Amino acid sequence: MAGHGTETHPHGADRLCEAGDRVYSRAVRHGRVPRADAGPVPCLLELALLHPDPDDMDWLVPTAPQEVMSRLLHGVCDEVRESRRRLDSAVSAFEWYAALGRRIPTTAPVSAEGTAIRVLDGLARIQAAMDEATEACTTEVLTVQPGGIRREAELTEGLHRALTLRGRGVRMRDLYTHVARHGQGLLNYLELMGDTVQARTLDEVIDRLILFDRTVAFIPANTDRTMALELRHPALVDYLVTVFERLWRLAVPLTAPLPETGIEGISHRERSIAALLAEGHQDAVIAERLGISVRTCRAHIARLSETLGAVSRTQLGVRIAQAGLDGPPRAADAGTVTGVPGVPGLPDPSGLPGVPGRGSPTGR
Repeated sequence: MAGHGTETHPHGADRLCEAGDRVYSRAVRHGRVPRADAGPVPCLLELALLHPDPDDMDWLVPTAPQEVMSRLLHGVCDEVRESRRRLDSAVSAFEWYAALGRRIPTTAPVSAEGTAIRVLDGLARIQAAMDEATEACTTEVLTVQPGGIRREAELTEGLHRALTLRGRGVRMRDLYTHVARHGQGLLNYLELMGDTVQARTLDEVIDRLILFDRTVAFIPANTDRTMALELRHPALVDYLVTVFERLWRLAVPLTAPLPETGIEGISHRERSIAALLAEGHQDAVIAERLGISVRTCRAHIARLSETLGAVSRTQLGVRIAQAGLDGPPRAADAGTVTGVPGVPGLPDPSGLPGVPGRGSPTGR
């Protein structure tokens, strides 16, 4: 019977089959059930949910639900103890192998595949690897620095490496966002470095990237930048160099003014925000990509709405498209057709059906 029950009812007392649940429930309600009723559900006897009535062996009486629960909990505790024992065993094994690894001589050869990509966990390891790459660098350093205005602490942190590189005649090219132009700390740093460093800016750049001599690259490995990847695989490094060079050609030298948008009353930054709004990005995403705060981003959006005469986000999207702000600058942006005051080429919204003008009581 045991073998038959195991095949037919492969479950425990915590999850009875439908037939077993019916028979056990009836036994609890009536105090006992005929032995014949339990024939199709041998699991009830195997799990000791029913047992023979001492006064009449043709009947089966139920085990009290409280006793069943106690037995179940005891079994769960046993499983937990066994799991902890196995976990402790695994930890002990890991510590044993880790100790063996520490005994391997540091001069042991390492395959090229093992050094092509190295994970640097912790700021101390990242700084040590960067210092090592700085010492080996002889020709060129390329960097991409995302975010907004560079804090003095960030600039001071890598100043010793920059001065070391300058002393050896290494040339440096840095890419920043346009917002970084407003940071006095960056201007002081570039003045200190002289013509050793060239800097350009873009509306938005990729995440942080540092390339030494086009042979080793460092990129973040997590969002808070407490982990980094050191890349030495030639194909990966060449790819990152190509990305940098293409961004560099699109960027504006820090010593040159930002180009005009071609639309009176709309700044370069507002044009960048308009393009990202047209792509459907939320305020927080736009702020992060342009290196500004969310509050500043929303202030620009409000001014953009005012300039374009939009009273809602949906209407702002329409105005952005009408003004040609949803993509790269076009020659038509400098057109002479005047509608919205100060916005050449854009129809006056007061002339559009259902759109209140600025002078109306419901206009902005």
